[in-house]
Amino acid sequence: MSTSADSTGIEGRAALVTGGGSGIGLATATLFAEHGAHVTICGRTEDKLVAAVEQITAAAEAAGAGGSARHIVADVTIEDQIAAAVARAAEPTGSLDICFANAGGSYHIGSMIEAEVEAVRATIELNLLGTFLTVKHAGAAMVASGKGGSIVGMSSGAGHFPHRWLWAYGSAKAGIEMLCQYAAEELADKGVRVNVVQPGIIDDELMAFITAGGKLLDDYRAETPIQRLGTVDDVARAVRFLAGPESAWITGELLTVDGGHHLRRGANYQLLFEP
Repeated sequence: MSTSADSTGIEGRAALVTGGGSGIGLATATLFAEHGAHVTICGRTEDKLVAAVEQITAAAEAAGAGGSARHIVADVTIEDQIAAAVARAAEPTGSLDICFANAGGSYHIGSMIEAEVEAVRATIELNLLGTFLTVKHAGAAMVASGKGGSIVGMSSGAGHFPHRWLWAYGSAKAGIEMLCQYAAEELADKGVRVNVVQPGIIDDELMAFITAGGKLLDDYRAETPIQRLGTVDDVARAVRFLAGPESAWITGELLTVDGGHHLRRGANYQLLFEP
């Protein structure tokens, strides 16, 4: 059986990026397209996706490697929609080679004993259930093609070590890490690799309520050996490595991209609620 690792690059490969309309997802989709991949992004807001495709297409044309971009509106927590997104992503070449299960977010920050169960449930569904459905359908498509492929899941430092009051999000991300390790073990003999990235604090729109300044940002900086904010490109380059042939003998890996934050303690999100 051949695999996507037989290539010398990702030129001509078909890729799906969930949550690809902004932030890390957009940066990764752009990098894939610049390297010649045919990228499909999905998300829940069409206007955002349309603007993102325009940006990705312009970058791909400037790079001149033959990459392209398209979109489909899809909620990763709805199985029929993520199945449609996988099918759409396979259209340019007839198969899916790369999937970045990036979609996620948090609906709850605060004390566990005061938490509203619906906010916790929504956080778990978006992150863990959404990643499961993405891995399920992307993995099935890669196995069916006979070519294998690479899946990259999105975790967080909060899924690896405690960040005070970010427990719902962190627990869901920890679930993603174990889910992807299970998938890596199950799918390896089918030529499908599954890995995870664990970003630290990233200067993007999702984290703008922190990166704008304040006690929580100061806390992050104090506990990060490389004392700068991460960029979306820092993470995109790590995902590109795990997606491509450069990492052909790597599966089940949890790759930390956090400036060394994991060497110290997690951030204290309780600081968001202090005067």
